Formats: sequence, C-alpha cells, structure tokens
Amino acid sequence: MADKKAIIVLAGGEVSSGGAAMGKVLKKGVLFSKYTPGTVLDGSVAEDQMVRLAPAAVAEAVEKGTPLMVVELDNADASALDAAMETILDAADRRTVIAVAGTNALALYGQGINGKVGTSDRAAHAADVLPTLAAVGEFPLTEKCTGAVLYQALKNPNPKLEEIAKLKEALARMEGALARDNREPWDKHDCA
Repeated sequence: MADKKAIIVLAGGEVSSGGAAMGKVLKKGVLFSKYTPGTVLDGSVAEDQMVRLAPAAVAEAVEKGTPLMVVELDNADASALDAAMETILDAADRRTVIAVAGTNALALYGQGINGKVGTSDRAAHAADVLPTLAAVGEFPLTEKCTGAVLYQALKNPNPKLEEIAKLKEALARMEGALARDNREPWDKHDCA
C-alpha cells in the first residue's frame, strides 16, 4: 500500500490530446468518452487521506510516498492541461496511477491500467473515479462511496481473487512440508 500512489487531476475543462503529455496519457491509457462529470471528491475517501497540491508540488509528494494526491486545474485549456500533465508525468513513478477528469471525458493511465483498451464504450461517472483508483492503489474508501470500479480499464480485474489463490497454494505447500517433518524417523526412509 505504501508504495502505490494515485493522482487525480481535475482538469476543469475538456480532456484532449492537444499536446505531447496528454497524447501520451491517451495513447497508453484508457479513455472513457461517455463520461458524466460531477463531484469526484464526493466523500468516498476521508479528507485526511488525500493531499491537494499544485502540479509543481507533485514531485515532492511522490518522493514522500503520498498515497493519494489531488491536483485541481480550474478551467484549464488544452495547453495548460498539457503543461500540468507534463510536470505530473515527470514526477510520477512506475507505481503511480493517474486519473484525468474533465468536462467531456475521463482518462486513466499508469500502474494497473490496461493501456491496450484505448477508448472504452462503458459509461463512467465522476463517482467511479475514486473506487477505481482504490482498486489499484489500495487506499481505504468510506461508507459514503456510491461509485463503481471501472473494471474495463484494469489490467487485472480480479487481483484479490488471485492473491487468495496464491495464499491457498502457499498454505498447501507449508502443510505438506509440516506433514513430512512430523513423520516418525522410520517413516521418512524406505529401507525395506
């Protein structure tokens, strides 16, 4: 949990591939063009769990290991959004997932996001951003969460089930090893 980080960029304007940074996000990320904007920060995550900051402060927050960062860009045009995204992408490491929420679309990029999806036909809502990032970043949600996880964007839609299967396999191996160690000395060797 401490290593994974999430950055929410509230664009305040349209999400477009106007520049190189946003072009990279849209090329290697997932775009939800059927996006209904609204209040992304709807109480799904406790206020003390997230840090609001400017794009220039993202690098320091990532270095500190801040799990959930929010960057608000009030009515940013395409060039301002691209400049902010360039700064954010430079600061982000490989364990970071980024959500860019605009007035027309939602883009997800980074850790745990399946970039091969491209554009998804699934309808997405502002309330879906935090649950989706929580599924990747593993930060806690509150009981006020009403959104859904956008599984279509995830590389692995069932990480917890796979983790449980691995734990069961490890437990079976340990039980087998303990059973072998608990045998009587004459049962361990086939001398007859």
